[in-house]
Amino acid sequence: MTSPEEILPPDLLETLRGRAARYDRDNSFFAEDLEDLRSAGYLALFTPVEQGGSGLDIPAVVKCQRRLASAAPATALAVNMHLVWCGVAHLLARGGDDSLSFVLEEAAQGELFAFGISEPGNPAVLFDSKTAAVPQDGGGYAFTGRKIFTSLSPAWTRLGIFGKDSSSEEEPRLVFGFADRSTSGISALDDWNTMGMRASQSRTTLLEEAVVPAARIVRHTPVGPHADAFVFGIFSLFETLLSAVYTGLAGRALDLAAEAAGKRRVQGEPASRDPHTRWRVADAAIRLDGAILQLDAVARDLESGTDHGPFWFPRLSGLKLRTTDTARGIVETAMQVAGGAGYFRGSEIERLYRDVLAGMFHPSSEDSAHDSMARAVLGPVDGQ
Repeated sequence: MTSPEEILPPDLLETLRGRAARYDRDNSFFAEDLEDLRSAGYLALFTPVEQGGSGLDIPAVVKCQRRLASAAPATALAVNMHLVWCGVAHLLARGGDDSLSFVLEEAAQGELFAFGISEPGNPAVLFDSKTAAVPQDGGGYAFTGRKIFTSLSPAWTRLGIFGKDSSSEEEPRLVFGFADRSTSGISALDDWNTMGMRASQSRTTLLEEAVVPAARIVRHTPVGPHADAFVFGIFSLFETLLSAVYTGLAGRALDLAAEAAGKRRVQGEPASRDPHTRWRVADAAIRLDGAILQLDAVARDLESGTDHGPFWFPRLSGLKLRTTDTARGIVETAMQVAGGAGYFRGSEIERLYRDVLAGMFHPSSEDSAHDSMARAVLGPVDGQ
């Protein structure tokens, strides 16, 4: 199996890191990074070797994403969405379901899959949709709705979307499919001007009777909570790979904190000898170590098919909550250790601080994670 260090060698990482500040400053898409990653075979990490990919498993891809995020967090976050779809295809194939085999094949051919799932005002996320999916002759569907946070917006070639088929009032169904870039009725707003993760260009996508043919409709699921393997795959890969990005970012912040401690002076001595500085850096390293151990354990369990029963969803949402909270705290520590220099616009720590705040806005939210765990531990509230 190809190693993360072979896929992302040090010289490539430095090239990606060298562009990150410019992408952030200009609020521009990471087009050059994408071409370098495509050339390195990064889009086909999950694709089997015999189909032109690297044949990596989930733990190995987690390590790749941590490594990429240590150099270019916004690039890693955006590519994450492509890797989620590939990871779902990988997970389903392990269980004998080849319905997404075309995703792995096309990823090896250079196609880029984006994530058109999130919707404004839809806390149910994968269990309901505000997007209308109207049945068409031949088995296709016309999708009309609004998707937000569509990373890779300027460059995707395949868009995974879903909506609700309400043609049967008694049993509405959720419909998942993949649209090509050339599909009529799909447009993007130029509305991405955020505090951080700017290079991801996660713009709003508008769907206006965008027709996905029957051959690219991949799943029908019920409205409301359920245990469909496809939806579990989306949720599990999203939370796990997202956590990889933020632990990678936190690892870089820890490195910068250690570097700053060696350069700064406290009462004439290097800050690395100051007991308070040493405690802060050590505490950050301990917190990161725990987050990585949990992340690696979840990745291994997903790959091996471990059955956590009703604890799977709270375990995954808890992973996301812990890793993003831990990463935010570690970047704050790095800012403290670096001192005033880290607060200036243009420093890498300042950029990481803005990037890490995005972790609060990805699902699952803090409230959702706690509700999910409460249900698993205490059971549902009466009448819910």
